[in-house]
Amino acid sequence: MKIAVYAICKNEEAFVERWVNSMKEADALYVLDTGSTDNSYEKLKRLGVYVTKEDITPWRFDVARNHSLKLVPLDYDICVCTDLDEVFVKGWRQTLEKVWTPTTTRLRYNYNWKLNKDGIPEVNFYIEKIHCRKGYHWTHPVHEVLTYENAKEVFTTTDDITVNHYPDDTKSRSSYLPLLELSVKENPLDDRNVHYLGREYMYYQRWEDAIKTLKRHLQLKTATWKDERCASMRFIARCYKNINNYIEAKKWSSLAMKEAPHLRDPFVERALIEYELNDWNQVINYCFQALDIKSNPKTYINESFCYDHTIYDLLSIAFFQKGLYNFSSLAINEALKISPDNERLLSNKRIIEDKLNSN
Repeated sequence: MKIAVYAICKNEEAFVERWVNSMKEADALYVLDTGSTDNSYEKLKRLGVYVTKEDITPWRFDVARNHSLKLVPLDYDICVCTDLDEVFVKGWRQTLEKVWTPTTTRLRYNYNWKLNKDGIPEVNFYIEKIHCRKGYHWTHPVHEVLTYENAKEVFTTTDDITVNHYPDDTKSRSSYLPLLELSVKENPLDDRNVHYLGREYMYYQRWEDAIKTLKRHLQLKTATWKDERCASMRFIARCYKNINNYIEAKKWSSLAMKEAPHLRDPFVERALIEYELNDWNQVINYCFQALDIKSNPKTYINESFCYDHTIYDLLSIAFFQKGLYNFSSLAINEALKISPDNERLLSNKRIIEDKLNSN
């Protein structure tokens, strides 16, 4: 098998060496530099990467990805698309050659989108950016996806290939919103990008725009994935909470729980609403319902706060407010097992212990 890695790059100098070391199990690395003003291009070239400069105007992620894919010669069998802030766990090529079958066109594998400071995954799901060389191209200006040009894709799935994501949090997302608006304008029936656009409006605190867009997502005939529908409902509830319309927030929160009762996310979101309303009994109720759900499906929809210290943090506060200091102490200790260096949790623990000692 001939395996190539391809990527796009702009001002990634700090990540170049780490990325090359992670990807060099491939036969060749191809990078399209889309306008770096640092030493990314020179550093990539010095480390043996086939790198080309090109200005993509107007900027679109799908165009850039397609141009980077074109750098890979047609005699390669498998293409691996990555970003320079991503790192494969060592040994990925050997596993890839083992699991790839003669009929496979695309591979689904493990992606740690967010890790905590100890390297433990907080958000984990499958991605599908390893594909056969021929028959694929990228579509959508942002949140771009691979599209297969032939009759039938054949997926192979493995948990034995893992990519870790180490994002540069200083980079701006400012291009995402106009590109998402363009994407939805180009294809108004694409449920995935309508959902993303609504979510982006929410990030920008454009609450009314987010509510309107997310409701439209739910009305699309193709919007059938329950996890994503639940997320749209949760986001609508979150937007209503932020404009102090708690009646609608509770309504949409209840719809989200009904839509995907197998997910913790809507129950934790509801606990957060009840927390703002100081309804401590309901905070406890929804936190325990969330804890009853043990599974954590591998999808990008998952919220990291559903599996970090948040639930136990809420429980400790709710029990404290009800004067149940022993239960509050048990809950804060569980929260600290997950986040032992969290100063606010440690401060709360001292307050709870003072109450216990004074009684």
